[in-house]
Parts: sequence; structure tokens; C-alpha cells
Amino acid sequence: IGFGEFSENLAGAARALSPFHVALVPVLGGVVVGAMLWFGKRQGWLPETRGLAVADVIEARAVRGGRIRISEGLYSAGVAAVSMGAGASTGREGPAVHLGASLASWFAHLIGLPPREVRTILACGAAAAVAASFNAPIAGAVFALEVVLGHYALRVIAPVAVASTMGAVIARAHLGAQPAFLLPLIEPASFVDYPMAALLGVICALVAIGFMRAILFANAQVAKTAETAGVALWMLPPAGGLAVGLIAIFFPEVLGVGYEPTAEALGGRYGFGFLLALLAAKILAVVISLGFRFGGGIFSPAIYVGAVLGAAFGSVASLVLGGGAGDVSFFALVGMGAFAGAVLGAPLSTTLIVFELTANYETAIAVLVAVSLATVIVQKYLGAGFFQLQIERRGYELAHGPQRLILQMVRVRDFMTPIDRLQKENVLEGPHLYEDDTLGKALGFLEAEGADGAPVKARGADEPVTGYITRADALIAYNRRLVEAHVERTQ
Repeated sequence: IGFGEFSENLAGAARALSPFHVALVPVLGGVVVGAMLWFGKRQGWLPETRGLAVADVIEARAVRGGRIRISEGLYSAGVAAVSMGAGASTGREGPAVHLGASLASWFAHLIGLPPREVRTILACGAAAAVAASFNAPIAGAVFALEVVLGHYALRVIAPVAVASTMGAVIARAHLGAQPAFLLPLIEPASFVDYPMAALLGVICALVAIGFMRAILFANAQVAKTAETAGVALWMLPPAGGLAVGLIAIFFPEVLGVGYEPTAEALGGRYGFGFLLALLAAKILAVVISLGFRFGGGIFSPAIYVGAVLGAAFGSVASLVLGGGAGDVSFFALVGMGAFAGAVLGAPLSTTLIVFELTANYETAIAVLVAVSLATVIVQKYLGAGFFQLQIERRGYELAHGPQRLILQMVRVRDFMTPIDRLQKENVLEGPHLYEDDTLGKALGFLEAEGADGAPVKARGADEPVTGYITRADALIAYNRRLVEAHVERTQ
């Protein structure tokens, strides 16, 4: 509304406005977003002073048995909508995935499904959201399996596929059957295009590493600086809005979701110099928007940056190889898939998104080559994609499979023998653990003490002994959870 535009094409609308207007709207939007963050945290509708997105869905699946409160999903979606409408340089797909997953989680708990089935329904909601966003049902299903669930067990494929298909069908009924981006005709790839795509994949990986590090650093550093200065986090969005608004005076293409300039880059309609400037401006705007607590996700920005980077590469390649605008579009698509896949940790999903957008087998193969290289390099140097890195910052290690997570999530109270089943005098002596200590801490404690067992106490003033554990109890609990995780991921 602030830009006089009711679609996602904020760049075109901003060009017709005065510089003062363009700079002011993100500031006013930041005021509204800040007020929403304050109120949402105060009412308990947001667990933290920030909007929620894909990483929170993955965390809910791994840590909370698939539980996401409906209030979190609805309110966070509102924060994201206001943020993007005010010009914040964030994406809509992350909040959409979180909203779809929260609705699915609410329904699953309403009908009393067990945690294992709740996680499946959670993935169904995420798949439907991605399919609706890109009009790409196959990619939506694979994204839910690849990123949200992290496995391809046979029992989850059918419900996820059905949900993804229905999401795309409903979106087409209301929004039309056109894909997210209208692309020019792309010429068939030549033999030399594939090694060039591999080179682009390496470049995308290097930029992706810097991109992710910059966002994570900004999030941590801005929060640390605000705490030192005594500034509450909900007060940050107006300052971030001012910075984004100043960038938008010169590059209105950074505003909002950015599908309009993404389509321009994919169409080969930007020059090389402008593409490089836009690449830097967009990355800076994204880092500021997320660092200063605007709502939104990373999916659209990753697609945007990848398309611009690929178009810039294609501009040079067309000069070297003697191609034209078609070659620029080809490499823009390859860059889009490679960069987004590496950032999101979703190489298959992004390859399928490109294939469903183009129906071009040769382009999809080039994307697969580029995204595979990009993902391997990012995983080598950072250890995980962006979502996994976000979750690691919160204390959970998901990138190494369920083994470490089990050690973090199982508590001593879950496998101790209660005191009323024991000879109390036999368990009062010696070093002790607490009921809320983790399984990993318990095993490390027993190893360090050289003990086969230990009493367990409740935290409190008098710390009464409430139970006893043995090394065998701990190992049995660990093995049981490993078996359960294996069964869920393979059957």
C-alpha cells in the first residue's frame, strides 16, 4: 500500500515515486513490524523477537515432535506480510512454509495423531506451500522430503505428494496456471555449456558461503550491539528500514520479494555492470533486512541472487563464446538453481523447480551439474546449508543425523528408575545427576567418574533424590531411540 502497488512488483512502482517516499515507506513499515514483534512476544504468539520460517519448521520436526502452535504460524505470517509489503528484502516462501506447517501441525494434534504421524503431516503442509508458491508440485514434494523431513521413507511419499499436488491445484485455480517466472525461449545447450555450468557452480558456491556468513554474522552482531546499547530487539526494524530505503533510492529492484527483477535477469535484460551493482545491493539489503528483524525467508533472495549472478556470468560467457540473450537466460537459470540449492541445502528441489519452470531437460541437467558442485563446496566449508546452520546456532546439531540429536534431546528422567522402586539407602551416596540432564551428559558423566551408575536428583532447594540410572539404562535408551529413528527414516 505504501508504494501504491497491490502486487509483488514493488520495483516498478517505486521508480515512479520520489526518493523521499521510497526511503520513508520501509521506515514506517519497520515501525509497524517492531510494534508487531513487541506485541507478539508479549502475548506469547512469537517464541522469540523475530519472524519464523523454514528453520523453525525443521526444528519443530526434529525437536518438538512436529508441534507448532497455530498462533505462531498465523502471527509470523502477518509479520512477514507487513515486512515485504513495506519493502524489506526478504522472501515469502519461508513464512508460507511455516504457515502451511503450522496449520498441518494444528490439525494433526486436533485429531490426536502420534508424533511420528504429526511429522509426516507437517511435511505435507510444507510441500503444499512450496508447490503453491512456485506452481511446482514435484519440487514441493521433494523439498518437503529433502529439507523438512530429511529422508525419503516410502510411507511418507504418498501423503506428501498428494498434499503438494493439491497445493498446486488450488493455487492454479485462484492464481492461474502460469509459472512463477515467464521465461524466454532457451536454445538447446551445447557441449561447452556444461563445463561452463560447472564453473558457474563453483562461483555460486563461493558467493553463497559469503552470503550465508554475512547473514548469520549480521543477526548475531546486531543483536549483540543492541543488547550492549540497551536497545530491545523489537526496536530494530525502523533503523533497518531506513538503510533498505536508502539503498532502494538507487536500486528499487531490492525492494520486497523481488520476482520482477528476477524475471528481468532471467530474460537477459540487464547489462553486466548493472548486474554486478544489483548483486551487491541485493545482498546488502537482505543482510540488513534479516539482521534488523524484518520478517520473511531466504528462499526468494537466494533465487534472486542466483539469477543475477548467473546472468552476469552469462553476459561474459556470451562475449567469450559468441552467444546472445538466450545464453544469458540459460546461465541465469543455472545460477539460480545452483545458488539457491547450495544455500538452502536442497539440490534436488531446486533442480526440479527449474525443470518445472522450463520443461527443458538440457537446462535441468546443467543445473544439476552446477548445484551438485556448489552444494558439495558449501557443505565442505560450512558443514551444512543455511537452515541447518540456523538451527546449530540454537544448540541443535541436525546435520550429522539423529545420533547427536538423541544425545541432546533424551533426558535422564526419561530412562531413570524411580526412587520408590529402589532401596533408597543404596542410591543416596556418590556423585549425582539431575533429572533434566541430557543423555549425552549422563554418558559422559559416568565415563568420567568411572561409575556404572549414579543417583538422580530434582533441582530445587533441598534437591531430593528421585531415582537412579545405570550405564546399561543409558545405553538401552540410546539404542532404542536410534532404532526408532532408523525405522521412521527407512520404512
